[in-house]
Amino acid sequence: MGKKRIIEKSGGEMNVEHSKRSIKGSKKKYSSGIFSVHATYNNTKAVVASPNGGTIAWSSSGSLGFKGAKKGTPFAAAKVGEIVGEKASALGMKDAHVVVKGVGSGRESAIRGFSSKGINILSIKDMTPVPHNGPRAPKPRRV
Repeated sequence: MGKKRIIEKSGGEMNVEHSKRSIKGSKKKYSSGIFSVHATYNNTKAVVASPNGGTIAWSSSGSLGFKGAKKGTPFAAAKVGEIVGEKASALGMKDAHVVVKGVGSGRESAIRGFSSKGINILSIKDMTPVPHNGPRAPKPRRV
Protein backbone atom coordinates (compact mmCIF):
# COMPACT_ATOMS: atom_id res chain seq x y z
CA MET A 1 0.00 0.00 0.00
CA GLY A 2 2.90 2.39 0.49
CA LYS A 3 3.66 4.98 3.09
CA LYS A 4 0.93 7.10 4.59
CA ARG A 5 1.52 10.80 4.77
CA ILE A 6 0.90 12.32 8.17
CA ILE A 7 0.14 16.02 8.29
CA GLU A 8 0.47 17.58 11.71
CA LYS A 9 -1.62 20.58 12.56
CA SER A 10 -1.29 22.68 15.65
CA GLY A 11 -4.81 23.04 16.99
CA GLY A 12 -6.25 25.32 19.62
CA GLU A 13 -3.76 28.15 19.41
CA MET A 14 -4.69 31.71 18.67
CA ASN A 15 -3.75 33.09 15.28
CA VAL A 16 -1.31 35.85 16.22
CA GLU A 17 -1.26 37.54 12.81
CA HIS A 18 -5.06 37.94 12.91
CA SER A 19 -4.97 39.94 16.13
CA LYS A 20 -2.17 42.21 14.88
CA ARG A 21 -3.47 43.03 11.41
CA SER A 22 -7.14 43.55 12.25
CA ILE A 23 -6.65 46.62 14.47
CA LYS A 24 -6.72 49.59 12.15
CA GLY A 25 -7.24 53.23 12.93
CA SER A 26 -10.56 54.72 11.97
CA LYS A 27 -11.51 58.34 11.47
CA LYS A 28 -14.56 58.01 13.70
CA LYS A 29 -14.12 57.81 17.48
CA TYR A 30 -16.67 56.26 19.83
CA SER A 31 -16.74 57.11 23.54
CA SER A 32 -19.42 54.53 24.40
CA GLY A 33 -20.98 51.50 22.77
CA ILE A 34 -22.74 48.16 23.13
CA PHE A 35 -20.79 44.92 23.61
CA SER A 36 -22.84 41.86 22.61
CA VAL A 37 -21.79 38.30 23.44
CA HIS A 38 -23.47 35.28 21.86
CA ALA A 39 -22.23 32.21 23.75
CA THR A 40 -23.36 28.81 22.50
CA TYR A 41 -22.10 25.38 23.50
CA ASN A 42 -19.94 25.23 20.36
CA ASN A 43 -18.75 28.79 19.78
CA THR A 44 -18.56 32.30 21.22
CA LYS A 45 -19.18 35.41 19.10
CA ALA A 46 -18.65 38.99 20.22
CA VAL A 47 -19.70 42.27 18.57
CA VAL A 48 -19.05 45.87 19.55
CA ALA A 49 -21.65 48.28 18.19
CA SER A 50 -22.06 52.03 18.26
CA PRO A 51 -24.81 53.43 20.52
CA ASN A 52 -27.22 53.53 17.56
CA GLY A 53 -26.50 49.91 16.59
CA GLY A 54 -23.90 49.98 13.80
CA THR A 55 -21.22 47.29 14.04
CA ILE A 56 -17.74 48.60 14.87
CA ALA A 57 -15.77 45.40 15.50
CA TRP A 58 -16.47 41.69 15.85
CA SER A 59 -14.70 38.40 16.46
CA SER A 60 -15.44 34.76 17.22
CA SER A 61 -13.45 31.88 18.61
CA GLY A 62 -13.58 30.17 15.22
CA SER A 63 -12.08 33.20 13.50
CA LEU A 64 -9.18 33.21 15.98
CA GLY A 65 -8.12 29.73 14.91
CA PHE A 66 -9.76 27.55 17.55
CA LYS A 67 -11.22 24.36 16.11
CA GLY A 68 -13.71 21.77 17.24
CA ALA A 69 -14.54 21.48 20.93
CA LYS A 70 -11.98 24.15 21.88
CA LYS A 71 -14.19 26.88 20.36
CA GLY A 72 -16.72 26.60 23.18
CA THR A 73 -14.21 26.89 26.04
CA PRO A 74 -13.94 29.86 28.41
CA PHE A 75 -10.31 30.38 27.33
CA ALA A 76 -11.35 30.91 23.72
CA ALA A 77 -14.13 33.26 24.83
CA ALA A 78 -11.65 35.30 26.89
CA LYS A 79 -9.41 35.67 23.83
CA VAL A 80 -12.42 36.80 21.78
CA GLY A 81 -13.26 39.41 24.42
CA GLU A 82 -9.66 40.65 24.50
CA ILE A 83 -9.42 41.01 20.71
CA VAL A 84 -12.71 42.91 20.49
CA GLY A 85 -11.68 45.03 23.49
CA GLU A 86 -8.42 45.98 21.75
CA LYS A 87 -10.28 47.00 18.62
CA ALA A 88 -12.79 49.04 20.64
CA SER A 89 -10.15 50.79 22.74
CA ALA A 90 -8.20 51.62 19.58
CA LEU A 91 -11.31 53.52 18.44
CA GLY A 92 -11.41 55.47 21.71
CA MET A 93 -14.17 53.58 23.52
CA LYS A 94 -14.31 54.20 27.28
CA ASP A 95 -17.73 52.85 28.38
CA ALA A 96 -19.89 49.99 27.18
CA HIS A 97 -23.21 48.35 27.95
CA VAL A 98 -23.02 44.54 27.78
CA VAL A 99 -25.73 42.31 26.28
CA VAL A 100 -25.28 38.55 26.79
CA LYS A 101 -27.18 35.93 24.83
CA GLY A 102 -26.90 32.16 25.07
CA VAL A 103 -26.07 29.43 27.56
CA GLY A 104 -22.44 28.64 26.69
CA SER A 105 -19.50 28.47 29.07
CA GLY A 106 -17.91 31.61 27.63
CA ARG A 107 -20.44 34.16 28.85
CA GLU A 108 -18.54 35.55 31.81
CA SER A 109 -15.01 35.08 30.52
CA ALA A 110 -15.73 37.06 27.34
CA ILE A 111 -16.88 39.99 29.48
CA ARG A 112 -13.78 39.70 31.68
CA GLY A 113 -11.52 39.71 28.62
CA PHE A 114 -13.31 42.74 27.20
CA SER A 115 -13.09 44.75 30.44
CA SER A 116 -9.39 43.88 30.86
CA LYS A 117 -8.59 46.28 28.00
CA GLY A 118 -9.59 49.29 30.11
CA ILE A 119 -13.21 49.69 29.05
CA ASN A 120 -15.69 50.51 31.81
CA ILE A 121 -18.79 48.31 31.87
CA LEU A 122 -21.95 50.28 32.68
CA SER A 123 -24.54 47.48 32.70
CA ILE A 124 -24.93 43.78 31.94
CA LYS A 125 -28.20 42.59 30.40
CA ASP A 126 -29.13 38.94 29.78
CA MET A 127 -31.16 38.54 26.58
CA THR A 128 -31.14 34.73 26.38
CA PRO A 129 -34.31 33.60 24.61
CA VAL A 130 -36.55 31.52 26.88
CA PRO A 131 -39.46 29.57 25.36
CA HIS A 132 -42.80 30.18 27.08
CA ASN A 133 -44.43 26.96 25.98
CA GLY A 134 -42.37 25.52 23.15
CA PRO A 135 -43.51 23.32 20.28
CA ARG A 136 -46.55 21.09 20.46
CA ALA A 137 -46.04 17.89 22.48
CA PRO A 138 -46.06 14.56 20.61
CA LYS A 139 -49.17 12.37 20.61
CA PRO A 140 -49.37 9.80 23.43
CA ARG A 141 -48.03 6.41 22.40
CA ARG A 142 -50.58 3.65 21.79
CA VAL A 143 -49.40 0.15 22.64
